[in-house]
Amino acid sequence: MIIDMKKNIILFALLFVGVLTGYCQQSAYLFVYFTGNRMSEEAVRMAVSLDGYNYKALNGNQPVLDSRVISSTGGVRDPHILRCEDGKTFYMVVTDMVSANGWSSNRAMVLLKSKDLVHWTSNIVNIQKKYPDQENLKRVWAPQTIYDKQAGKYMIYWSMQHGNGPDIIYYAYANKDFTDIEGEPKPLFLPKNEKSCIDGDIIYKDGLYHLFYKTEGNGNGIKKATTSSLTSGQWTESDDYKQQTKDAVEGAGIFPLIGSDKYILMYDVYMKGKYQFTESADLEHFKVIDHAVSMDFHPRHGTVIPITQKELQRLFKAYGKPEGF
Repeated sequence: MIIDMKKNIILFALLFVGVLTGYCQQSAYLFVYFTGNRMSEEAVRMAVSLDGYNYKALNGNQPVLDSRVISSTGGVRDPHILRCEDGKTFYMVVTDMVSANGWSSNRAMVLLKSKDLVHWTSNIVNIQKKYPDQENLKRVWAPQTIYDKQAGKYMIYWSMQHGNGPDIIYYAYANKDFTDIEGEPKPLFLPKNEKSCIDGDIIYKDGLYHLFYKTEGNGNGIKKATTSSLTSGQWTESDDYKQQTKDAVEGAGIFPLIGSDKYILMYDVYMKGKYQFTESADLEHFKVIDHAVSMDFHPRHGTVIPITQKELQRLFKAYGKPEGF
């Protein structure tokens, strides 16, 4: 009797651990995005998916954060979200900008931090006000964050244009509390042709950092450069364009599929009002998978990250479960 009871207790414990492990494993996706150039559209929105292909908007596709509260301009664009190395903290960075004020009107970004994907703290970083000799700074666009393994710090990188020069991707490290950046911004990447580059997105794979970025100047599109050290200045550039359309594109985002060797490269086909998903196993060759993708919203520049069932349910509790999910 005692032996059977012990067996049942052990069996129950193993079952409980298995359920808990499954609940905490990454098994869904969170998409953060903005939707357009109207001030009401320049705000952080969220959507979720179970397979990485089919997405439903949370909160009725309404903003989950008030841009007027978190920004200096009243609008935010280009949200990028990152799960931290501790597995439970999230960093998000956004462009502090209202496009109605002009494409060279903004000088700041917003840094946000959360433990639950619902409640966020925010801090504005105005590059022109923070640093000297920035009088001719025209714009601060599309910030993103990545953990620099060699430095042991979180790197924030974004594009800036000064005067009539090209848009260059700069970087600086975030402080420990993710409320500000440390040191002066330094150039991270500029193509060898010294033409503008914007909308950088970096992913680490097989010992290399893969930077996807939008080119300007001699042909516009998404290209890729790789390096083994983010701050080395040694980048190997690919000659070919990675987008699988002849239409104008911007806002590239790359993310891995859970339990797969495949990656999704997505981008905004902004002149056509479309958003395209492509798939690759080597980050070199991409194929269009539009037939497999569905969304009940129209995103612009955004980011997708894997999340757990626990995190998904927390989002449902905060914003409601989308119909048909």
